Amino acid sequence: MKTITAIDAKMRFSALLDRVAKGEKITITRRGMPTAVLMPVAGAETKLSHKEIVEGMRALRRRVKPGKMTVREMIEAGRRF
Repeated sequence: MKTITAIDAKMRFSALLDRVAKGEKITITRRGMPTAVLMPVAGAETKLSHKEIVEGMRALRRRVKPGKMTVREMIEAGRRF
């Protein structure tokens, strides 16, 4: 677990959030005493990798039957609701 001072945490908060999102735990100290811990939310969804996104798009393409509706017709149908 990484330790950082409150002043440094204030100046680098966005970067700290990026590190925490990747799974790192960070302790914030004030005057040398641990004050807070930044850690990922348990059970939070993780971002999909590029490979997972492409596989999902290919699976969707296999499920959609060509010739039933055009993309324009699908868009118009979706706007009716």
